[in-house]
Amino acid sequence: MRSEGQERDEASKEEAAEAAGGRSSEYVQTLARGLAVIRAFSAEHANLTLSEVAKETGLTRAAARRFLLTLTELGYVRTDGKYFALTPRVLELGFAYLSSQGIPDVAQPHLERLVAEVRESASVAVLDETDVVYVARVATSRIMRVSINIGTRFPATATSMGRVLLAGIAPAKLDELLEGLELEALTPHTITDPKRLRAELDKVRAQGWAFVDQELEEGLRSIAVPIRDMHGATLAALNLSSTTSRTTLASARRDLLPPLLATAARIEADLAAAGPYAYAPSLN
Repeated sequence: MRSEGQERDEASKEEAAEAAGGRSSEYVQTLARGLAVIRAFSAEHANLTLSEVAKETGLTRAAARRFLLTLTELGYVRTDGKYFALTPRVLELGFAYLSSQGIPDVAQPHLERLVAEVRESASVAVLDETDVVYVARVATSRIMRVSINIGTRFPATATSMGRVLLAGIAPAKLDELLEGLELEALTPHTITDPKRLRAELDKVRAQGWAFVDQELEEGLRSIAVPIRDMHGATLAALNLSSTTSRTTLASARRDLLPPLLATAARIEADLAAAGPYAYAPSLN
């Protein structure tokens, strides 16, 4: 078994090698690696061993151990001696973002009103790289196999809100974001051809809304519209989710799209009244 001194030497060598990798002089490698350790945990991998964390992050066991023990001491991670898991304290990191933005608070009462009107689940999400992240939600019933909570992520390319958000990105930025992205077939209906996806995003951009039919999960259909800032930039997306047994494309356009657009307009008006601080950052 290696001593702590040997582990520290190994970690130091790793840090020196990474520092020579061409990163900006302003780049803090230690912070980036610590965040990578936190992101290694998920709903599917809530409890991880030291070796599993090292594998998920690409760190050596020595480096992973140091970060895990530091996070444990700070209260963000707990351990039983073998397995590590996040503690509720990590929510402080997400709530710091949410509390600094007005979208969730502004949108929530509008979602409640929308759900009461159409009897379908409604959500608001923002874009983080190639994922959508839920920031507000009102559900009527459990219609998906996975539970959706604030902070839940899904691939943007396979979701109605994601396509609305991607369609709102400047072309050059969109090219950069999608370059080399592997489109995973989440269901037999998922678009996995880059050309088809581009065509779909062009369609969404032109019509101002997106409809996704069973691409994220079989039996699930959703329709989404953008929430824009005072300059017209897309900063979030609003959607309604339903099932194939209750909703068709025709019924979604007839019954769900008009109240969805009206709700987005009310949210935009409230955000404008709240001032610039209420807006989330945009990738445009």
